[in-house]
Amino acid sequence: MTIMFNKHRPEPRDAGTDHRRIRVTDLDAGYPGRPVLHQLTTDIPALAMTTLVGPNGSGKSTLLGVLAGVITPTSGRLRYAQGRAPAFVPQRGAVGDALPLTARQTVEMGRWAERGLWRRPSRHDREAVDSAMARMGVADLAARQLGELSGGQRQRVLIAQGLAQQSDLLLLDEPTTGLDPESRERITVLLTDLVADGTTVVQATHDLEA
Repeated sequence: MTIMFNKHRPEPRDAGTDHRRIRVTDLDAGYPGRPVLHQLTTDIPALAMTTLVGPNGSGKSTLLGVLAGVITPTSGRLRYAQGRAPAFVPQRGAVGDALPLTARQTVEMGRWAERGLWRRPSRHDREAVDSAMARMGVADLAARQLGELSGGQRQRVLIAQGLAQQSDLLLLDEPTTGLDPESRERITVLLTDLVADGTTVVQATHDLEA
């Protein structure tokens, strides 16, 4: 796995400012009987796009899972700069086509951590969902079933779900894999715009061109 830092570099800031969003020190992580990451030390810069590049099985998804808090490391330290909890967008294949969800319902799931699973959406929740869908250009797909969407449309809906969490740290696992060139370019531009507007983006890919 190769970590490409500052693929989209922010404007220079004061020399005394700590530019790190996450500091990883001596990290070990993996699965029962299968260690994946060993003694990994690195920094994730704030207000930039960082890309984790490597073949399947190289540890990209494991590292994202650790950064997102869904995988517990076996040893090492993670230090996050002040900010909201990260928003995590898994691979498209992790979200089943058979789920009877509309695009809007899928994006609304991004508010669950904030409001709970059973509470009705508040005005703020609805505004966060509206803003995320508009930002990703999927507002017109709100009533469509998730399984009916094209790969590019579906991926933009899933990224909108991440944006609805209103975090300043967005983690994405293979966000452009399997998409046509036009969809890949559109998502790349949208992610670059998010960085320009103050979001730290970390994405994993096995494609150096992503």
